[in-house]
Amino acid sequence: MENCRTCEAVDYHEIIDCIVSALDARDSYTAGHSQRVSDMALVICDLIGLKEADKEKIHIAAHLHDIGKIGIPDAVLLKVGKLNNEEWETIKKHPKIGAEILSKSQHLSELKDIVLYHHERFDGKGYPVGLKGAMIPIGARIIAICDSIDAMLSNRCYRKAHDLQFCYQEIKKNLNIMYDPIVGKYVLEHWDIVTKQYQKNKVCENRAELKRCC
Repeated sequence: MENCRTCEAVDYHEIIDCIVSALDARDSYTAGHSQRVSDMALVICDLIGLKEADKEKIHIAAHLHDIGKIGIPDAVLLKVGKLNNEEWETIKKHPKIGAEILSKSQHLSELKDIVLYHHERFDGKGYPVGLKGAMIPIGARIIAICDSIDAMLSNRCYRKAHDLQFCYQEIKKNLNIMYDPIVGKYVLEHWDIVTKQYQKNKVCENRAELKRCC
């Protein structure tokens, strides 16, 4: 019986990888993004000292946080250049779409609130509903910081990647505004540990890309 449960757990993670891979194949920017965010989130969970069950939920939710983008039209998701106001309102629907997707699964529905609220801000000015402070699930607060770190350190079609120092200062400047000050404090105090995982993933991705090119 134990072997059966183990097999089910393996299949569960494989299904998640397949779902995320489908999105990665559609949008080159998100390729690797979800993995980096989920790995950073796990590091932060360890630093904070969360329970194993909570760490697992947040790790998986981080891996799936952008799955709702699969429901965003190509004209918006794959647009080269900045989005206009109408397009921005469309892209802001992805947390709700993601939560609706996860709600269809008995096993994944408990993650839907983390995915739904990962773009909320600590000051209540985020989306989709404007939750504030501790009303935002801790997993969503952790993912919000990881998502921002990866976004700032990644090249975009309209700008080059920022460096680690710029990213550090942006996180620091936005504590109590965009980010949970307690979670942010752990991130800043252990900046090298958090970003080491990011840089490790980037090196692996670059090596994999070189092999494909060769």
